[in-house]
Amino acid sequence: MLKKLITEDHVKNILKSGAREIVVEKGSVLTPLAKDRILHSGLKIVEHQSAGSNAGSGTSIKIVIGSDHTGVKMKKILYDYLAEKGLELSDVGTFTEDAVDYPDIAYNVANRVSVGEATYGIIIDATGIPSAITANKIPGIRAATCYNEFSAKSSREHNNANVLVLGARALGEETIKSIADVWLSSGFLGDRHQKRLDKIAAIENKYSRK
Repeated sequence: MLKKLITEDHVKNILKSGAREIVVEKGSVLTPLAKDRILHSGLKIVEHQSAGSNAGSGTSIKIVIGSDHTGVKMKKILYDYLAEKGLELSDVGTFTEDAVDYPDIAYNVANRVSVGEATYGIIIDATGIPSAITANKIPGIRAATCYNEFSAKSSREHNNANVLVLGARALGEETIKSIADVWLSSGFLGDRHQKRLDKIAAIENKYSRK
């Protein structure tokens, strides 16, 4: 497996999200500029095995959740709802309604799933569209914007989605709770669906920068 390259831009994105640590895959290579930026910003480096190395290990499900300013209230509602179910959650912000850029939050959540810190990610913005676009730029991420129980179930069973994206201004509180329940309780069916995911991965690998 190729080691991941962590650049200064990666570090800048983490800082913009308000995080106090940068999660990297074990064995990743940091550029000199990235090291300098981490050193001067006081970020803590947390190393994790790749997501694939945890498959079948029996580890508990961990969920990282984040939102931009439009989804702060809904994120709090969903976080409390899922926490009551005993799920292991990590909230990476934002925590106020002061304007932030959704790519910073989406990157923070998706990156943690990509490197294996979390099993699944949940991102909330106004419509659920821009954060999904951002998250899907990260290798290994399959982010799905879901708008009802059917799309939630299908995204897990057919597409093996590992990041759920929701629109705080497009959906009601109870609908979002229901979508999250279905999404988290559904599993990938494999078989013919895996063949299609393999084709998606091939496209991703073709255009990834080496």
